Amino acid sequence: MRPSGPTAQEGKGITQREVTQFECADERYPAWLRAIHDPPAVLYCDGSVEPGDRQAVAIVGARKATPYGLRVTETLASELSGLGFTIVSGFARGIDAAAHRAALEAGGRTIAVLGCGLDVDYPPGHAPLRAEIAAGGAVLTEFVPGTPPYATNFPRRNRIISGLALGVVVVEATEESGSLITARLALEQGREVFAVPGPLDAPTSRGPHGLIKQGAKLVETVDDVVEELLPQVERPLLRPVRAAGPAPACSRRTEAHDLTPGERGVLGLVGKEPRHLDDLTEQSRLPAAEVARILLGLELKLLVHQLPGQQYCLKK
Repeated sequence: MRPSGPTAQEGKGITQREVTQFECADERYPAWLRAIHDPPAVLYCDGSVEPGDRQAVAIVGARKATPYGLRVTETLASELSGLGFTIVSGFARGIDAAAHRAALEAGGRTIAVLGCGLDVDYPPGHAPLRAEIAAGGAVLTEFVPGTPPYATNFPRRNRIISGLALGVVVVEATEESGSLITARLALEQGREVFAVPGPLDAPTSRGPHGLIKQGAKLVETVDDVVEELLPQVERPLLRPVRAAGPAPACSRRTEAHDLTPGERGVLGLVGKEPRHLDDLTEQSRLPAAEVARILLGLELKLLVHQLPGQQYCLKK
C-alpha cells in the first residue's frame, strides 16, 4: 500500500516530545470515545485530554476550502470556543486547520486527530500549528509512531473525530469528501450532524446540501448548533464568552462588561421572579425572535435560567 502524500521518512522533522500512551481501559482515555462500538485500543497523545473536552464540537470540511468556507469556519470555531466548547478536527489543510487556529486564537481548547503517527510531519509545514494545538489541547492518533499517512488511515481516523464530539459540523465538502464519512459515522454513534449551506453552483456545497436534505441541521449561526446541543451541555463546564487569554474569575458584574447593549437591556428586564417571553418582548420593544436569541445567549453565559413555559428568571 503506497502512502497518500508524504512518507514516514519526511516526518523526521517533527520534534520528539514526551508522548502519552493510554489503552481503552485507562482512566485517562476519553469515556465518550470509549462508548463507541469500535474505540481505538490505544491512543497516542501529545498534550492532554481534559474532562471539559467532553463538551466538544467537531468541525470538518474541504481541504481546498474557499474564502467563504474559511470565514464561516473561523466564526463558528471562535464563537463555540468562547462558549466553552472544545473544537475537534482532523488537522488537514483548509477547513480543519482553520477550525484549529480559530479555537486557539479565541483562547479555547482544540483536539487534532491524525491519520498517521505522531512523529510524522503531515501535512508538511503544519508542525508549528501542531505544537500550538498540543500546548492548548491535544494531538491524538491510534497509529503507532512512524506510521505514514496511508489513504486507508483517514476513514478510520474519522470515527475518532466524531466519537470525541457531541456533534459534527460539515463546512464545504464535495460528494466524495471524507467529511461525509465523518458525518455518517457521527449518526451511527448517536451524535448530532450539522451542515453549512453554500453557493448553489459550488461543488463544495453538494456535500452539505445533501446532508441537509437527509435531515442534518442547517447552520446559519452558532445559535443553530448550540440550541441543538444545549440539552447535552454540562453546565458547570460552560464558560461565558471571553477574549483570548487566561479565564478571569467570573462574577455577574464582570460578565456584564462583555454584554452587548441588547443583552444588557434584556437582562435588566429579567428579575428573580419568572417572567414570560411575551412580557419581555413587549417591554423590550424588540422582535420576539431577537429577544429569544438574546435570552439564549444570556442563558449560555449563566446569567439567566429558563423555566418551563418560556419563563425566564435570573440565575441564582
